[in-house]
Amino acid sequence: MPYKINNVFISHIHEDDTDLHALKELLGKKGYQIRDSSINSDRPNNATDSDYIKSQILAPRINWAGTMIVLISPGTRESTWVDWEIEYANKRGMRIVGVWAHGSAECDVPEALERYADAVVGWQADRIYDAMRGEINNWETSEGELRSPRQIARHYC
Repeated sequence: MPYKINNVFISHIHEDDTDLHALKELLGKKGYQIRDSSINSDRPNNATDSDYIKSQILAPRINWAGTMIVLISPGTRESTWVDWEIEYANKRGMRIVGVWAHGSAECDVPEALERYADAVVGWQADRIYDAMRGEINNWETSEGELRSPRQIARHYC
């Protein structure tokens, strides 16, 4: 049975373009069809003005998508672009799903993902698709186990 086509924006760093293609293949092999509007080496962005990039290139592509997938790898945490994309998607009320890149077990995640992710799942096609559809709404480790509760600093007035 064919699955519905999903429009997504996959937030990632350019060093992870290979994992971006692997993610699409992983989902495609299971019959999950996604159309990705993100910027990558196949569709590079040659602009240099950050305001222009945000308003004229990234924002329309994120607006077009129904879901944002954040590809989590060791370098993702340091990307101000990934954080901006997550923040923008959150303001638009989009579903935000983190996916542990293959081989990137438990690295630090972007701060915005920590705040706004609806779900974080491992490198398994069915889990990714279920998280995109809202059937998974929790944080999992890269191995698929529930993540331990986080220590959240509390400040009392």
